[in-house]
Amino acid sequence: MPPKYAQLVQALQRRIEAGTYPPGSMLPSEHQLIQEFGVSRPTVVAALRVLREQGWIESQQGKGRFVRGRPAMASVESNRTGQAYLTSPETDSPGELVEAGAVALPNRVASLLDAEPKSKAFLRRRLVTCEGEPSELVSLWLPLELSEGTDLTSGEALPQGIRQHLQSRKGVRFDHIVEQITARMPTAQEVKQLGMPKNVPLLAVFGAVRDASGRPLVVVEVLLPADRHELEDAYPVG
Repeated sequence: MPPKYAQLVQALQRRIEAGTYPPGSMLPSEHQLIQEFGVSRPTVVAALRVLREQGWIESQQGKGRFVRGRPAMASVESNRTGQAYLTSPETDSPGELVEAGAVALPNRVASLLDAEPKSKAFLRRRLVTCEGEPSELVSLWLPLELSEGTDLTSGEALPQGIRQHLQSRKGVRFDHIVEQITARMPTAQEVKQLGMPKNVPLLAVFGAVRDASGRPLVVVEVLLPADRHELEDAYPVG
């Protein structure tokens, strides 16, 4: 279960989106939130800080906190392709495991992992479906030693995100992701697995995860048939 402050953040976000707290209106006071939700003042303060940092509310000196509304980038930023597959439980995405084990690294993935081409690494690949139809191929690549003692060989979908699973089992800490997007034609096997025309290109999204020192930890590769998907991003204009 999420910590109490995170539950409060979600509850207030839902009220803002539903129009209970419309843009421009004043948010209830700390005391009112403490009374209504039955939480401590530090919990309320932490939740309000998150909402302010994310752009949902703003503080005006001497007046209180006012609702700004749903941030323009909230839905887009939370759905960046590589990050979504690292943080969301596999059980959230229907599909099947098509490969799990030690394999030779393709050149691009080897480069992202700072490994020698054709050296061995662990691969976990799932075919994700949408409404019963093949939608995308998601491959997780990581050094062999990082896969040991995990459930990544399991044929069952993991009930937690890859990030959480590796942090709890191996003690690694994800710091940042470098994402690359390329386009290419599918292989014969990919055409068969994804049930796609062989003359339609694939969008290949690579997310290389590194720790705070810059050491590569994991590469996630998402293959998307170009006729079924489009990628969207948003970022502030400096």
